Amino acid sequence: MVTKFNFQELDLKGAFKIQPFYATDERGGFIKDYSVDLFRMNGIEHELKEVFYTISKRGVIRAIHFQLVKQQAKLVRCISGRIYDVIVDLRPDSSTFGQWQGFELTGENQKMLYVPEYFGHGYLVLEDSIVSYKCGEMFYSEGDSGIMYNDTDINIQWPFDEIGGIENMIISEKDTNLMSLNDYLQRTKIKK
Repeated sequence: MVTKFNFQELDLKGAFKIQPFYATDERGGFIKDYSVDLFRMNGIEHELKEVFYTISKRGVIRAIHFQLVKQQAKLVRCISGRIYDVIVDLRPDSSTFGQWQGFELTGENQKMLYVPEYFGHGYLVLEDSIVSYKCGEMFYSEGDSGIMYNDTDINIQWPFDEIGGIENMIISEKDTNLMSLNDYLQRTKIKK
């Protein structure tokens, strides 16, 4: 069986859901999830500068993260397990500013998200998971920031029922002290 690359631009323009190349035979499988030339042919300028992985237990929530400086586009894929992945448009002049979209990414469905610069990104871990990030910019701790997972202006509908309720959520201390969307607007001096 062979599944070829498929690129689908999302309602939040510039973001894509991507099906990578996947081939299987009696030996197992082969996945190619990035090709600079193929991405360029589909309108995505994404050159890798850093790759990392998160290993998370069921119930972990990683809030809406981004860098305030040196914006970091990401290609995100769940290698194993299952997550509910969320992107938020934080581009100053976008007609979809503050809007979000959510997607189930699993080790089985192999779907990826291309998260452009000026987007926030987070996820809720529905099963123990390993998630891959292929980043177009280095991580800069001095610019690391984010918005609370439960910001009322963004109003993300997290599937907490999938982890047995919000009381089973695991959140880092750092993520309990993130800003609101209004704080982000003031901090970045964006007038909307």
